[in-house]
Amino acid sequence: MTDKILAVWFSIGLCLLSFAQTSSTVKGVVVDAQTQTPVSGANIIGDRLYAVSSENGEFTLENVGTGTVIKVTHLGYSPAFVTIPADHRDRRIVVQLTETNTKLEEVQVVGNAKERSTRKFPLSTVEASGAFLEANRENSLMQTLSKIPGVSTINIGSGQSKPVIRGLGFNRVSVVQNGVKHEAQQWGNDHGLEIDQYGIEHIRIIKGPASLLYGSDAIAGVVDIQAPKIPEARSFTGEVNLLGESNNNLFGVSAGVQSRKDHWFYRARFTYRDYADYKVPTDRINYESYIFELHKNRLRNTAGNEVNGAFSIGYIGSNIKSETFFSNVYAKNGFFANAHGLEVRTSSIDYDRSERDIDLPFHLVNHFKVINNTTFYEGQHTIDLELGFQNNHREEHSEPVPHGYMPKPDHSKERVFDKTTFSLNARNTFTPHEKHRVVFGINTEFQNNNISGWGFLIPEYNRFTAGIFAYDHIAISHKLSFQGGLRYDFGLVDTRPYVDWFPSTVKQSDGSTSSVYVQRAQHKNLRFGNISGSAGISYTTKNTSYKLHIGKSFRMPLSNELASDGVNYHMFRYEKGNLDLDPEASYQLDIDIDHNTKNFSLGISPFVNFFENFIYLNPTPNYYETVQIYEYTQSKVFRIGGELRFGYALTENLRMDASAEYVHSRQLNGPKKNFTLPFSPPFSGLISGNYQFRKDLLCFRHLQVTADYRITAKQDEIVPPENTTDGYQVLNLSVMSGLDLFSSLKQVQLRFKLNNVFNTRYFNHTSFYRMIDVPEAGRNVSLSLTIPF
Repeated sequence: MTDKILAVWFSIGLCLLSFAQTSSTVKGVVVDAQTQTPVSGANIIGDRLYAVSSENGEFTLENVGTGTVIKVTHLGYSPAFVTIPADHRDRRIVVQLTETNTKLEEVQVVGNAKERSTRKFPLSTVEASGAFLEANRENSLMQTLSKIPGVSTINIGSGQSKPVIRGLGFNRVSVVQNGVKHEAQQWGNDHGLEIDQYGIEHIRIIKGPASLLYGSDAIAGVVDIQAPKIPEARSFTGEVNLLGESNNNLFGVSAGVQSRKDHWFYRARFTYRDYADYKVPTDRINYESYIFELHKNRLRNTAGNEVNGAFSIGYIGSNIKSETFFSNVYAKNGFFANAHGLEVRTSSIDYDRSERDIDLPFHLVNHFKVINNTTFYEGQHTIDLELGFQNNHREEHSEPVPHGYMPKPDHSKERVFDKTTFSLNARNTFTPHEKHRVVFGINTEFQNNNISGWGFLIPEYNRFTAGIFAYDHIAISHKLSFQGGLRYDFGLVDTRPYVDWFPSTVKQSDGSTSSVYVQRAQHKNLRFGNISGSAGISYTTKNTSYKLHIGKSFRMPLSNELASDGVNYHMFRYEKGNLDLDPEASYQLDIDIDHNTKNFSLGISPFVNFFENFIYLNPTPNYYETVQIYEYTQSKVFRIGGELRFGYALTENLRMDASAEYVHSRQLNGPKKNFTLPFSPPFSGLISGNYQFRKDLLCFRHLQVTADYRITAKQDEIVPPENTTDGYQVLNLSVMSGLDLFSSLKQVQLRFKLNNVFNTRYFNHTSFYRMIDVPEAGRNVSLSLTIPF
């Protein structure tokens, strides 16, 4: 079968080669005239000719005659006209575009209207390209991004994690995919991010308040997963990704294809991953004075599997671009058996029978998503519409063990959440003057969350939010830009009542007792409103950019913060909400200075942040039966910190990079006055060295070796009952290379990585399992292949 497939591809390669020899093909690259950096998304137009420049600025035109005139356009640049020379087959055409703020009526803009120069964007922003994602790929998307200064993760086992930006996570970081905010059960400590990291070409990370553009939940930052670029006309491409890992015996495969005729295009991707219990550098866990022995260092019941599928279909015309995305992410993951309270002490399950078994407790998650992105171009207006439908179904299965007055349940479904979300975003980008780009927009979202199962933590609820915003991006000069705007948001939360399915014995005021069905949640209609805004200025030169940004952001309280009233056995605590909570309001000042030359780079990004009413879960001296009660409360919080980055090319082949990040938080009032915040990351630094071989070795092309040395300080600033975390150092090594395995195919990319080289035992302060004395994963060897076609 494999021989037949290779023969087919070989035949196709010969056909393409034959066609290229009899056709007049033009290859070129589009660059910025000032910086000489590639310009992606430029439109190359000629008589019956059309192409879009790739991420590297490259383009290809077929069937081009000598003397043909092509027009190259891009939003923010003056159009360029190029006449194809007679010797075009012997050299690559270079098209240089000059920046301008003049709106030309005849230019047909078909690129993504959301894209703008990062250097002129006033917020502290980091762009993660597809090449970065491929080179740093880990078990989950957020672990892949954790190499970026200021970005860390809350890890939950092998393949699950959620983002933390400058020490804040959960619903304070908004994750946006293809223009629509990802809505799952992200409030939970042990709930991961249900997004397939394969097939993602570009991610923009905003560090700091971004409520003006993204609304509630963007109070700490945004992970903006942008839609892939439109395929080139009359093209068919694809890739197969293979991955294997030693620590948890992981095997993964992801295959994607995309194709386009002239106006219609499609994409498709399938991903499958299966992994066993992962190993840690210890043979025992000490939790709540109980010692649990580990069999062969494996963290029992942390195996899992994932099946993800995605498909999109789109159309591009002279004044419209539209694409509809369909995706489904399914995961079944085991929880470390000893993390779910202490019930495993009496369990009859043989957790060490097989390293690939997924026993109780485990969870099932299925996230189905449909998103439509449509852009209309009409004169001076660009109108963007984003429609979204999401359904997140989450089941948490545990051994049916009775608690308190609860009888033994007859099934394992402890908690089930079923959340449906409808989203609508609309923006009108208007250029009334050559120096102004004005944007008006609206975001609306409706959520319906239903629950079932024998355990209760949060009630069923409906949530509706709507926000309207406007901002103006002013090009004061070629180097100096200003952006400022305001936003108003309105929100409704409707919680539904919940009554226990079993009676409890309750003591009355007269000393008598009675058996009642305890009501855990009430029917409440809560309304929230907030005004936010921001202003920023950026100054750019050829090699340096300076940014200053000040903003106010907000976040509506979540249902768990408002109305939780039950035992969270995953955390072994009783959680109680507070219906009197106010929306969080945050004020932040950001400065970003970034200097880059061919051999040297330096950047610094300090910030100062103040919360009027930070919401957090506070432990109390009270107990429910034998479980400590935690209550949601609010306090004023002051935070300061930032990131520092440095890079230098020691030789033509050797480059060294270093970065450091630090956050200091202090509660100014409330029951935890003068303490920091939970999950506050300690000071951390990363030193990287990359060596690019000048010559190819055997079949290895563009061979490069990278060493990353992570240094993390001790974290002794904690909030009781948190424990301190010792400092640590971890070394990771990786090798990347191209391989010419198939003469008729593109170059195969090989990546070998060795994480935690010395099998160091350490604790990540933002890890979920750190709280129960579980160290991070031990030594891991991974091997991946990316086979393009």
